[in-house]
Amino acid sequence: MEKQEATSNGATPPRQVFFFDIDNCLYPKSAKVHDLMANLIDEYFAAHLSLPWEDAVRLHKEYYQNYGLAIEGLVRHHQIDPLEYNAKVDDALPLDGVITPNPQLKALLADIDTTKVKLWLFTNAYINHAKRVINLLEIEDVFEGVTFCDYAKVPFVCKPHPGMYQKAMAEAGVEKHENCFFVDDSYNNCKKAQELGWTTAHLVEEGVHVPRTPASKYQIRHLEELRSIFPQFFKSTNKE
Repeated sequence: MEKQEATSNGATPPRQVFFFDIDNCLYPKSAKVHDLMANLIDEYFAAHLSLPWEDAVRLHKEYYQNYGLAIEGLVRHHQIDPLEYNAKVDDALPLDGVITPNPQLKALLADIDTTKVKLWLFTNAYINHAKRVINLLEIEDVFEGVTFCDYAKVPFVCKPHPGMYQKAMAEAGVEKHENCFFVDDSYNNCKKAQELGWTTAHLVEEGVHVPRTPASKYQIRHLEELRSIFPQFFKSTNKE
């Protein structure tokens, strides 16, 4: 690896950090993982709260909108065991054959100059799901770490709560907000990151409704557009 250029006082400047969301970001919405998960969550609400199906669907949507994760509403209002929930929902997802390696994604990530920027995963899922997805995508060795919603620690925080972004910065070893770069498909997550001073790209896939008011400074249709937005991070666009 290339040595980083030293500052005038001899210290090596800290690498900037690029945070990547996982679900519906590193793989497309067309994989319909979100739909599979939503159905399992609705089933969990109906079974564990003894609700009619329509009420279960409504409450799931309400908690997701209010807290960013349905599980937070369940823990907050119904004292469910979050790890049991994870076993019945995230861990139960039939991902094999649904999420598959993507050569274009691999090439994009491999072209990022990691002497200049640290690659870090940033997800609202529990660690089990994060590991499953990146293993299926065959990119487990690309990222230096992962910040996840720790269901084992109640109360927990998740995006877009400011504490989750602070947690990510601490775990990735970055102190200044201006050294944080971020891509996510969630409008609210990107909006909060932008408010906190992160440089943010909101991924709005082709076929997905474009928000009337952009969530952040950058809005992209494909991860490949990161090359033009942040050319300084890519080997192929930053050759001497």
